[in-house]
Amino acid sequence: MSVEFPQHAPHPYFEAQDDCLLVGGKLLTTLAEEIGTSPFYVYDRAVIARRVAEVRAALPPEVELHYAMKANPMPAVVSCLASLVDGLDVASIGEWRIARNAGVAPQKVSFAGPGKSDAELEEAATDGILLNVESEREIAALARIAARSPRKPRIAIRVNPDFELKASGMKMSGGPKQFGIDAERVPQVLRGLAELPLTFVGLHIFSGSQNLRAESIIEAQNKSLELAIRLSADAPSPIRLLNIGGGFGIPYFPGETRLDLSAVGANMRALAARAREALPEAQLAIELGRYLIGEAGIYVCRVIDRKVSRGQVFLITDGGLHHHLAASGNFGQIIRKNYPVLIGNRVRGAARESVCVVGPLCTPLDLLADRYEMAQASPGDLVAVFQSGAYGLTASPLGFLSHPAPRELLVGPLSSPTLLPDTAS
Repeated sequence: MSVEFPQHAPHPYFEAQDDCLLVGGKLLTTLAEEIGTSPFYVYDRAVIARRVAEVRAALPPEVELHYAMKANPMPAVVSCLASLVDGLDVASIGEWRIARNAGVAPQKVSFAGPGKSDAELEEAATDGILLNVESEREIAALARIAARSPRKPRIAIRVNPDFELKASGMKMSGGPKQFGIDAERVPQVLRGLAELPLTFVGLHIFSGSQNLRAESIIEAQNKSLELAIRLSADAPSPIRLLNIGGGFGIPYFPGETRLDLSAVGANMRALAARAREALPEAQLAIELGRYLIGEAGIYVCRVIDRKVSRGQVFLITDGGLHHHLAASGNFGQIIRKNYPVLIGNRVRGAARESVCVVGPLCTPLDLLADRYEMAQASPGDLVAVFQSGAYGLTASPLGFLSHPAPRELLVGPLSSPTLLPDTAS
């Protein structure tokens, strides 16, 4: 039985058996018993592999696929995805250390993000990962580091283009931005690299994220390539890597439809042909985080209490915004909307009702579902919040009110669950 929601599109990756959610080939109730505590995040290895395979099938084979670790840096998830993609993009030295501990080669890693400290730049340069520089200060700092090191730091220029990814959840280009170097400034910066002890590799053009409109992504990708071609005229050497970012979105809320991946893939084939002609030495890459892991994860918490207040049913759980800020609506939503949520051990349920699912925190913001239809539930039942694989635990205020931390596990048909050490003790 496929998983369906009354307000959301059916979920294509998870099923139910005997009215209980199946994750990694196991009933959710079985997983909960094995873990022995709640709340927890669970990520399905088979779903991750299926999503990567779908992207690979849509893209031309010469385009590299990179995983943006900021979406989910759980070590087991990183190890899983590192075996499936061509490279990793990190946004901090801490993420690089996770990748390094997972055995990922530095040649497959790039490091982006504003405000890199000199210590971070030195560690990254010493280890040999690619640095997507975001400012002229970073370039000058790396030149000083290179002066006392036998290794030339590898750099790419992150460009703040003069266009944006239209209809994206987060616009990260166009206009004044803290990200990258303004496109009109980049030619002068590129010309100056010839005099510095740095190894120029290419360009990083990231214009936005969480976009469900194929036409917007196609327009931004086409503009990114044309910008790169223009900038290549001032580069100190041929462009060997062109990372045109990602921006592929997943549906979270009622009324949203899935991204037409086939349309994006068809354009990428034309784009790759154009790149071969204009930038013959350039490896083309896209960088996806949420799109690869977001739908593979579920946040699970347990109903502690059920109460009725002036006619409204409240399910009070042991989880909430301190574990999953995004699902509470407090991570960028202007008007709060519900994520897809259900009772994991009563997927359809004989009786249904409209409920508010709230957590244990002393704030009305601690809301996981607002007047949402689901199966009638009682204390002990499991609430499952879908679309929770990206920007979940590490994007949440875990220390707020000092409740225990949730567990994280990666499950799949070929191995037993991989757990992080219990941080609650």
